[in-house]
This record gives sequence, structure tokens and C-alpha cells, in this order.
Amino acid sequence: MIPAAFEYARASSVDEAAKLLNKFGEDAKVLAGGHSLIPLMRLRLAQPTALVDINNIKDLDHIKEDGHKLRIGALVRHVTIQNSAVVKDKLPLLAEVAGEVGDNQVRNMGTMGGVIAHADAAGDYPTLALMLDAEIVTNQRTIPARQFFKDLFTTALGPEEIVTEVVFPVANGPHKYIKFRRRLFDWAIVGVAAQKINGDWRIGLTNVGPTPVRATAVEDALKKGVKPEEAAQHASDGLDPAGDLRASPEYKKHLASGPSSRQKASRQRRGPAAQPGHVSLSSNRDCRHSHGCMASPVVGRTL
Repeated sequence: MIPAAFEYARASSVDEAAKLLNKFGEDAKVLAGGHSLIPLMRLRLAQPTALVDINNIKDLDHIKEDGHKLRIGALVRHVTIQNSAVVKDKLPLLAEVAGEVGDNQVRNMGTMGGVIAHADAAGDYPTLALMLDAEIVTNQRTIPARQFFKDLFTTALGPEEIVTEVVFPVANGPHKYIKFRRRLFDWAIVGVAAQKINGDWRIGLTNVGPTPVRATAVEDALKKGVKPEEAAQHASDGLDPAGDLRASPEYKKHLASGPSSRQKASRQRRGPAAQPGHVSLSSNRDCRHSHGCMASPVVGRTL
């Protein structure tokens, strides 16, 4: 379909972009990569009155190590994150997740800030931001990730507020991200991230609610010394996922923690040794085209 009519303006600075948003009103949208917004516009599920293009703004495409923090500019492309030596060294989980985003075209155009601001429940970066207590920096303030995601496609951003960078903690210990999907480049039916930081595990779930979810029940169980396959049984505690074209609510909860998680975790432990800094698990890459593997629980395979 053809999008509804809209105005277009290109900003050369964050201040100019904010002024343009003010000029066009609350129905204006910021355009970065556009790979989430434009498809919605073509379906007329989104009908912004104006697009403010920020792609020419300098100083928003940085990746900086800042002590125990990693600063990712809002306009950093997925492929840049995926290939960054700094990210691979300081937060390798993020580099791996970036490599799982869409196809090559999406990874070359899509941005960190765009995914965070879009706040799709099936997005990968929001899950990492929430579970790692990242900070979303805007032109007006700094917002903790736990206060940023309010609902599906809804954030704490004000009408003239623009994401300028996302600040993650440095975490280069054991980690894993598993993304269950029907086809190679699909959004996650359910995804789970695990990262060990400061001696404890952080667990995040993707697409099991209107916002990313931190599996605190699993984290608490692991902290008490519970075996991973038993802790995984708590992954669906309190979850109330919505069904969609890809899966029913029940199936999503099963993928988060199913009855076979104990067997899966046990089998994975008998697999080949992991690379340094990784959990000893095989990736779901091997089963992307197999319908049978979709019934395997996520958290049980991750820890």
C-alpha cells in the first residue's frame, strides 16, 4: 500500500530536530533507519503527519568505552555494532544480538536508537537494555531502561524528546541469546538473553508481553544455587503473553520454559566445550529450518 500523506524535513542537529518536532506537532515521527516505521506506514498502521530525518546529524554514531560503561550512539547501525571490536570485547552479547537482527539490508540501515524508541515487544535490544539496567539518554534527560518501556510501541519519550545514545554496563562474562523464529530473518516468536555480570545472572525475555521482561524469578533461583534446568521452570512466572500470527499465548509460555527444559539443559551440558566467555550451549542456528526444534524451551537451553 501507499502511505498516507506526510511532510518531510531533514535535521542537521539534535536541537533542530527537536524544533521540527515541535513545529509539526505530537503526530510527527523521527526517522532513522526506517525499517520498522516505514512498513507500518505502508500498511497505514502508522500515519505520522511528518517525518523528521536525523540521519545527517553528526556525533550520534559513536561507540565509546567509558570506564565500566559502553556508550552506543542512537545512529549506530546494527552491522557496526555486530562488527565493532570494542563491543565484542566489552559487551559481546550485544554484538551477537546485533548479528541476529533481520537480514543484511536491515542490519546496514537499522539503528540502535530506532529499535529502542520504536519499542516493539519483539525487538532484541530492549530486552538487553532492561535486563542490564541500561540507560537511555535523550536530548533532555537520562532514563533508566526499567522506566522507559511503558507498553507496546509506547515509551517515556516526550513529544520533542529524541534518543541520543544508549549506555550499557560493561559485561564480558558468560552469555547467550537464543531467538526462536519460523524463518531465518523473522522476528522472535520468543527470545531469551542470559548474561553473567558481577557474579550473578541476568535473564531477559523477548516478545512475551507488551514490553521486554526481566525474568527475576529465574535470577533469584539461580542466585540461591538452584540448578539451571530447575530455575528455568520459573521463566513463565507471571507472564501473560498475547497471541499473534506466529504463536498462541500458551506456546510462547512453553517456549519460555517448557516441561523438557531439564532434559535440554542436561543434553547441552554434555555437548562440546564452549568458547571462552560463552555458556556451553549449541545455538539454535542448527534448527532454524526445523519445525521440531520450535518446541524446545528457551531458558533451559540458555543457562
